[in-house]
Amino acid sequence: MLTTAVQDAKHADLRIQALSALGTIGINPRSEKLIAAAMEDPDVDARTAAVLAAGQTKSRNLTTNIRAMLDDKEPQVAFVAATTLWKMNDRSGEDILMAVANGERSANPHLVNGAMHQANKELHDPEALARMGALQGASMLLGPFGFGITAVEYMRKNGGDNARVLAIQQLSQENTAPVRNELISALTDKDPAVRAAAATAVGSYRDRSIPSALLPLFDDTKAPVRLTAAAAYIRTTHSTAAHRK
Repeated sequence: MLTTAVQDAKHADLRIQALSALGTIGINPRSEKLIAAAMEDPDVDARTAAVLAAGQTKSRNLTTNIRAMLDDKEPQVAFVAATTLWKMNDRSGEDILMAVANGERSANPHLVNGAMHQANKELHDPEALARMGALQGASMLLGPFGFGITAVEYMRKNGGDNARVLAIQQLSQENTAPVRNELISALTDKDPAVRAAAATAVGSYRDRSIPSALLPLFDDTKAPVRLTAAAAYIRTTHSTAAHRK
């Protein structure tokens, strides 16, 4: 399901949603290969989603791929690559962050890493900066819906309840039976944002009841929910198997 969605040539929004789901799996050779391939996507938001998904996995195997995106033709992608690397304690994109921070001023020539990437000259375009700002806000709020402007529009269109989504994300940090039961119950909620958030949350639980609870979501009417559930299923079945060993 995830492979088909991330390789869907006709629907960029579906590719973005699949990349978001793939990022939640964490370190996994198959998902990492799909994410790396998506960094060559012709759609700017899909490439951005691939970079963010790579960072979400926390896999060092994708660091080189992210560094290559610092020279992407679109400033948005280069900026997200720089911020993603920075969060991974990699300063390769320092010049890009400096260019954005300095605005109209010249970038500091005395950079730690000494690199000057192509995107610098385009990072003072107000329209490009506004788009990057919108995307960065999206990446913090989206959770299960993917990264990029397309996903923001999806949430607005579907009226997702952000407060409930955030509550589920906080609850998921407590691995207790009452919380687990609440999250499983939320998998059948009428709000697709809540269903997707719950699916992401239960994916980290080592409990044999979780996979069967996720299976009905494979037929959900909303693609982000289906894809998030598929990723969560992979995570929880892998964790359960590893725990049994």
